[in-house]
Amino acid sequence: MKKKQKKDKPKSNPLIEKLNNYKFLHVILYLILSVILFIALYSNVKPETLDIELFTVSDQTIYAPATVEDKVDTERKQQEAYDSVEDQYVLKKEITQKQVDLVSSIFDTIIEVRVEEKSEKKGDEADSKSPLTPEEKVTLVQEKLTPSINEKISKETFLPLVNATDDELELAKDAVVTVVNNIMSKEIPIVQLTEAKKQVVEELQFTSLHSDLLKSATELAKYSITPNYVFDLQATEEKRQQAVDNVKESQIKQGQILVEEGELINREIYRKLGLVGLLDDQQSFKPYLGLGLFILLVIAGIVYYFEKKDSPISKKNNSLLLYCLIFAITVLLMKIVSLFQKIDYSHIGYIVPVAFGAILVKLLLNERLAILTCMIFAICGSIIFNEGVTGSFNFAVGIYFLFGSLAGVLFLGEHNLRSKILQAGLFIAGINIISLTAIMLIRNGGYSNVEIGSYFIMACVSGLVSSVLTIGFMPFFETGFGILSTMRLIELSNPNHPMLRKILTETPGTYHHSVMVANLSESACEAIGADGLLARVGSYYHDIGKTKRPQYFIENQMNIENPHNKLSAQLSKNVIISHVTDGVEILKKNKMPKEFIDIAEQHHGTTLLKYFYHQAKESNENIYEEEFRYPGPKPQTKEIAIISIADSVEAAVRSMSNPTPDKIEKLVRSIISDRLQDHQLDECDITLRELDIIAKSLCESLNGIFHSRIEYPELTKKQKVK
Repeated sequence: MKKKQKKDKPKSNPLIEKLNNYKFLHVILYLILSVILFIALYSNVKPETLDIELFTVSDQTIYAPATVEDKVDTERKQQEAYDSVEDQYVLKKEITQKQVDLVSSIFDTIIEVRVEEKSEKKGDEADSKSPLTPEEKVTLVQEKLTPSINEKISKETFLPLVNATDDELELAKDAVVTVVNNIMSKEIPIVQLTEAKKQVVEELQFTSLHSDLLKSATELAKYSITPNYVFDLQATEEKRQQAVDNVKESQIKQGQILVEEGELINREIYRKLGLVGLLDDQQSFKPYLGLGLFILLVIAGIVYYFEKKDSPISKKNNSLLLYCLIFAITVLLMKIVSLFQKIDYSHIGYIVPVAFGAILVKLLLNERLAILTCMIFAICGSIIFNEGVTGSFNFAVGIYFLFGSLAGVLFLGEHNLRSKILQAGLFIAGINIISLTAIMLIRNGGYSNVEIGSYFIMACVSGLVSSVLTIGFMPFFETGFGILSTMRLIELSNPNHPMLRKILTETPGTYHHSVMVANLSESACEAIGADGLLARVGSYYHDIGKTKRPQYFIENQMNIENPHNKLSAQLSKNVIISHVTDGVEILKKNKMPKEFIDIAEQHHGTTLLKYFYHQAKESNENIYEEEFRYPGPKPQTKEIAIISIADSVEAAVRSMSNPTPDKIEKLVRSIISDRLQDHQLDECDITLRELDIIAKSLCESLNGIFHSRIEYPELTKKQKVK
């Protein structure tokens, strides 16, 4: 078995080629990308600090950079709310009942002493003892009462009561109980106790009691009147706690003016400046931690995209290196433009042609990656251009960048011609103007005509410069990284391309064959999800080596004798096989894409030239099969494998006298089977299931080309005359 020959791949750039083969390059690139992002965004997230001293006059108006809680002010308001709650009182009816019972018990005690006196009088008639004096009666009454009552009520008060008749005493009791109950049924706080006692006099003066008894009844009633509207500690605490809970958290709002220009910085203002982190003596690491997490998220998204692909490390490194370069250029451009913010051009961000980076990613790499990049650029831009806004993010610029870059990516989604890039720039400019108009209307601010005009001019410049930069950078990236973009493929498929014109004019049969192979291979590639456009355009050039000796290939032998009839099998074999090496040489000389060179080099793999091999075998039995095989290498990709099959199928079907669907299908499957048995497809990742789909696609395309036609009857001379 002949050893696999090493492919002679063209190097896009020696340095880049060497880097791409470095195993850990992708890790280094991720780290470099992280460092670039950190350096670009560091100064914009770094907390602003001011050199301010207490009791000095501020030379500028200072705004709060972020919203923070003012705990000191919150506690002050809570204390004020706590102190503002008045003491809570409650009317206790049990006190009223207690005092009514007290005054009733006093009268009952007096009545009890009078009853005892009458009982003793009946006994005294027998013993001839003298009756009790009023003072003695009062003494007996006081002995039955508590010391606290005796301290408050004098003996003089009891004397009229003990000397009163039963009816008078009962009347006095009813009057006092009624007055006490009436007065104490209302709220009597301690501060109104004197007024309540005065009310006793007013209500008792209308009774029919004589003056001494009225005076005693009044004193008892006054003694019984006591505050019944008392302080409620529990209710008071609940009310105060509720007031404290209702106090909202005191905050220093983002954008709030802390001190105006020319204002004295007192202790309260100085405290607030320190609270929001604007003093030199305070450093916070939170912004840096947040920046680190943001960069981690960005890198994670990029890693997910590049590392999920099961592709060779060199190809992955090449794509990642190109992406990092585009990303770095775009971020650096944003950073350079942002420096003009320092000279009072706070809205200069609208002029940045950030869309060019996203467009380059779309054209040179992938549309999904380009959309992800649009989001990353928008967030980075909102941080980089945060000068003159409160907070760390300028959402207006972020939204502007997002819509502008997305507009470029989506516009070119269906237009991959280089001539469409300028149109994309105009489209981006239009979207930028619409975005700015929406932002200004939402803000509802007062903009002068000069401001509006300058915004719109920057929007147009951003879009047009994006397209100009894209057109300018594209050739360098395509050449330097050996990238065959969709746009480049479309340009190379133009029939007016010099090399295609060469094939058409010098080898018209080969040109027709190449076009047929292109149609077949494109539909087959698209059927299995391979790159149909690459297969189509690559097929146009796969046989360009035949232009060197066109007459030795049967499709170009029109009205001439076959030159191979005069050559030996060995020499004919060399001529046929040489079209592969000749094609590779021509493509390299004209600096054609590496993918085209691979197609020209691999589309025959190591297949056997059966016709000339058998011819040579007839004359010499010692001929080895390896001598009549193409040098290879075998197809390395699905696209080249499909082109290889389509190349053989087209030539075989074209040689059939009366191709039918059954014959075509049988021929297609036999060619695929022959390639499998000859191990021609061993070095590409194509599956048997995909080969079956390819066979069906080729049959459908060939049936459409070689379909049955209506046979028109020949016209007779008579019909022709008519």
